[in-house]
Amino acid sequence: MSCAVPAAAAGASALPRGATAEGSQQSHEEDDRKVRRREKNRVAAQRSRKKQTQKADKLHEEYESLEQENTSLKREIGKLTDEMKHLSEVLKDHEKICPLLHCTMNFVTIPRPDALASCLPR
Repeated sequence: MSCAVPAAAAGASALPRGATAEGSQQSHEEDDRKVRRREKNRVAAQRSRKKQTQKADKLHEEYESLEQENTSLKREIGKLTDEMKHLSEVLKDHEKICPLLHCTMNFVTIPRPDALASCLPR
């Protein structure tokens, strides 16, 4: 069981003894100011939370975008690495059979067309 106090009685007991109507008026104005200030603070806090949430969402989206870009770049690096290995193997195979690499004329400073003509098989 609760002991409910009527609102009028609660308001009357909150005022100091001998309070005048003017004192009661000031008390109500102070209460109104407090209520308005609390409401203003509540709205400001709500706005601040919303702003922080939007900022966090934006950062999360940017993070996701960077992760996707990073994955794409890693995939591209893998493909380029494979291509480089393949081209290195092709170059090694070519070096084994290339007559220009084995030609002694390559070490002489002769214009290139002549060097090519002298090294090529006839």
